[in-house]
Amino acid sequence: MKYNYVVVGAGLAGLTIAERIAEVLNEKVLVIEKRNHIGGNIYDSYNEDGILIHNYGPHIFHTNDKEVYDYLSRFTPWNDFWHRVLTQVDGNLIPMPITVETINKLYNLNLSCEEVEEFLKKKAISIDDIKTSKDVALSKVGQDIYEKFFENYTKKQWGIDPGEIDTSIISRIPIRSNRDTRYFSDKYQGMPKYGYTKMCENMVQNKNIKLLLNTDYKEVINDIEYEKLIYTGPTDYFYDYKYGKLAYRSINFVFETHDKEDYQPAPVVNYPNDYDYTRITEFKKLTYQEHKKTTILKEFPCDEGEPYYPFPTKEWKDKFSLYQEDMKKEKKVLFLGRLAEYRYYNMDAVVRSALNLFEGGING
Repeated sequence: MKYNYVVVGAGLAGLTIAERIAEVLNEKVLVIEKRNHIGGNIYDSYNEDGILIHNYGPHIFHTNDKEVYDYLSRFTPWNDFWHRVLTQVDGNLIPMPITVETINKLYNLNLSCEEVEEFLKKKAISIDDIKTSKDVALSKVGQDIYEKFFENYTKKQWGIDPGEIDTSIISRIPIRSNRDTRYFSDKYQGMPKYGYTKMCENMVQNKNIKLLLNTDYKEVINDIEYEKLIYTGPTDYFYDYKYGKLAYRSINFVFETHDKEDYQPAPVVNYPNDYDYTRITEFKKLTYQEHKKTTILKEFPCDEGEPYYPFPTKEWKDKFSLYQEDMKKEKKVLFLGRLAEYRYYNMDAVVRSALNLFEGGING
């Protein structure tokens, strides 16, 4: 087989770069995927009861990047969706992220926006050298809120203390001195009207794209002539673990279907301090599907399984830097995406990174 371009991985990064090569350059692209479906972790499907679920946990699209939004809008119409999350603290369901509404409900107060800003300033602990996620939280909201909302949730999610995790994790969680209880404040937010899988299927409609599913690329790559390989899988696997395996956090997904129309008051409810799972998602509240039953998902973070989250500690970033040195020397291989770059990406950032790579590294 001969292809100018081979893409390893049919997740959002791989599909975006493949679609651009096929559409703009009119070149043939082979996409090799080890799973039996396209879409990577944004894959959704209908379960045996006919309810649309997100097989790898909830994915909510949000961005301020108009170019990314316009690009994906070629492949799907959108349902307007403003994500709201509740967190169970002290037996009460409280809005998350931290806002004026959160503080007032948590402490049974009636503070204004300005008063909440002062309230948080008084709670905050002064930390000169912020190095960890724990430092970030304590410096913004103080000890009590840190313990109620962040400490145990982070321990469950990562299996280690927030004091061992770099600043990127808790820095992603907004803390607002206003009444906006939406989880994201981005200009463009929504859910693909017919699901993520349908959007992905539309991305690969181009006749220049050939899909090879259920295939480990190492089993076939020696039989393929190519000019460029765009690799979106785990970098340690690409290099046969020559510097050792990188650490990832995985999740055990437990789905339950209940014989009632409604399960909980929000699409996602977090459980920082109760139970072994971190959160429960009710999919009908994401998709607006009408059905007499409802399906929920409980997430149990774990060490073994599919690699979902690169481990956000200095030790593992330093180990990845050994692989990075080898990556820089590659002449025919481009590395793209969350697993290949060993960093957490939101969906819009994945697409942005792929578009940038296409313009700068392939079409440039």
